[in-house]
Amino acid sequence: MKHCQKGKRGLSTVVTTLIILVVSILLASIVTFYAINVTTTRVQEESLQIYKQHIWHNGTTFAEAAFLIVNTGGRDVVVDKISVRGQESTWTNVYYNKTSDAISLDLTYIDPNSNGTLLGKGITLGSTTYVLIQASDDLILKSGWSMIIYITNPDSVSVNDIGVTVGFTVFTANAQYYKECNVGASI
Repeated sequence: MKHCQKGKRGLSTVVTTLIILVVSILLASIVTFYAINVTTTRVQEESLQIYKQHIWHNGTTFAEAAFLIVNTGGRDVVVDKISVRGQESTWTNVYYNKTSDAISLDLTYIDPNSNGTLLGKGITLGSTTYVLIQASDDLILKSGWSMIIYITNPDSVSVNDIGVTVGFTVFTANAQYYKECNVGASI
């Protein structure tokens, strides 16, 4: 009889209940910490909006692209590269103005200087004139700010493209933002 009782030994009901409680509490806390981690990292996500995109050609030798970037994300963004129709625009052809203003008016064509640049040029929107600065390196845009971008002579845009849809892409470290617009005449 003693031999049979040794084989029936097991955990008591109290110990079994404690193990189940500890495991379930541990699993619940892991799920809670994971949910908190996912929510807090999503708040600081990068998000750019591109508005008011235009590409113009003057009918002879000069093309110009313009658009407005608004950083609606929770973090600052570095614009690494801008391409028009798949061709990278050199920074010497890119002109910009960063502002915390909310820009609601549309961007317009700017007549270039005789050398084909926009140095010293600006765009007046309402009562504010935004002077364009020539880019020399990657562009940093603060969270909540806007940036007006003008590109002179974007590659592969010619007079034959007037009326054709052309795409451009803004590259950051984490994403690519693609938009399209029709090439218009500047006249």
